[in-house]
Amino acid sequence: MDSHNTRDIDADAVPKLGNQLCFALYSTMLAMNKVYRRLLKELDLTYPQYLVMLVLWEQDSQTVSDIGTKLFLESPTLTPLLKRLEAQGFVRRQRSTSDERQVIVSLTEAGKSLQMRAPAVQCGVAEALQCSLEEIGDLRASLLQTRSRLFSHA
Repeated sequence: MDSHNTRDIDADAVPKLGNQLCFALYSTMLAMNKVYRRLLKELDLTYPQYLVMLVLWEQDSQTVSDIGTKLFLESPTLTPLLKRLEAQGFVRRQRSTSDERQVIVSLTEAGKSLQMRAPAVQCGVAEALQCSLEEIGDLRASLLQTRSRLFSHA
């Protein structure tokens, strides 16, 4: 008789979708993306484009590889995003004069002025979460710690 017979498996030992951390994170991110999609419509940005803009608002004129490192994105994923942002008039891309292999991404005046409208996004997210700023900070810190642990084992 086979000792791995499915009839002998304890029903409580079978993984359940609702008990999976990965699904809790995934489904939460789906909900968060819906909130961001609604809020970013006002800025005419997608969520990944918004992330690029956040990086550039913190420090203008960065290489594609530096932006990719900060966002955990590879160049083939990032390049189409940057092309769309350039077509919208928010950034410009140009080859580095010191190293032609590198492309420098800089904000245009339109990209800089868009930053003034960005705080409404954070307010909208806080409102959707129905959390205090302290709770949001705690959640963010916990997620960053989780990410760090996961990358150290990846």
